[in-house]
Amino acid sequence: MIAAAVLAVLALACAVGAWRLTFARWPWRAPRTAILLWQSLGVTWGLATTGALFAYALSPYGAGVVHGLSILLTSAEFDVREPHDVIRLCALLSGFTLLTVLVAVLVAAGAQTLRARRRHRMLLKLIARDEPAVPGVRVVDHPGAAAYCLPGLKSEVVISAGTLDLLSQDELDAMLAHELAHARERHDLVLLPFGALLRALPWSAVVRDAQESVALLIEMAADDRARRFCSPKRLATALLRFGAATAVPTPHGALGATSGQNVMARVNRLIKPDIDLPAHVRYGILVASAVLAVSAPLLWLLPA
Repeated sequence: MIAAAVLAVLALACAVGAWRLTFARWPWRAPRTAILLWQSLGVTWGLATTGALFAYALSPYGAGVVHGLSILLTSAEFDVREPHDVIRLCALLSGFTLLTVLVAVLVAAGAQTLRARRRHRMLLKLIARDEPAVPGVRVVDHPGAAAYCLPGLKSEVVISAGTLDLLSQDELDAMLAHELAHARERHDLVLLPFGALLRALPWSAVVRDAQESVALLIEMAADDRARRFCSPKRLATALLRFGAATAVPTPHGALGATSGQNVMARVNRLIKPDIDLPAHVRYGILVASAVLAVSAPLLWLLPA
């Protein structure tokens, strides 16, 4: 019972922490650190919620979640005439259902994204061309503004002919640096679990806000990497030009420079950057994230 109560409190704390993090503004000062914290909260919430249900259902065995499940496979004993056993059985089934749903939606989202990228790559082979002015970038003859990264083992950066006409050379270099940052840091893998969780819990405002917050943070992280190689003001003006132009929607499975909301927040951040979080604060958040991430698995192993 104690393990179940601790896991339940941990799951609630993660939900409250995620809710408060969506309103915080310090993540904008350290987006990579905040992304790691978001990932830790998500993993811990899933393991703590399912673990609390399992720990309660298996509490009579006194062996914890992992060992309790192994005992259950060999000697399952539930008396449906006893109300307490009925509640334990419902908790066990709820735990398995939630765990199955979380894993299934993650696998399904990953498979759907891979299929969409495969189809889009086949389409690019037919309609995209190489442009000597932008080596290593695929160009699509479309008058609208488009610039996105198609992640994968061999990532591709795609822009439209309209983008070439719209941006100056410096702005184009800044936009390409942003897209290359997405490809190198594999931001698609960061966003995938949160999108999958939103599919599993579409009614949850906390999950929806978390997905939007992480999406904004990965754009800011890509902005930070891009401004190492270009002028932040050129990237800001490129974003503004995209906002004023007829932009082409980013394909499913791709990451676009102007995807999502809060483009103006990114522009203001590039023009007037905030002071970075002090190093000791960032390291403290990283340590707390690591401790949080290992807490739920440890509680699964501890005897009840």
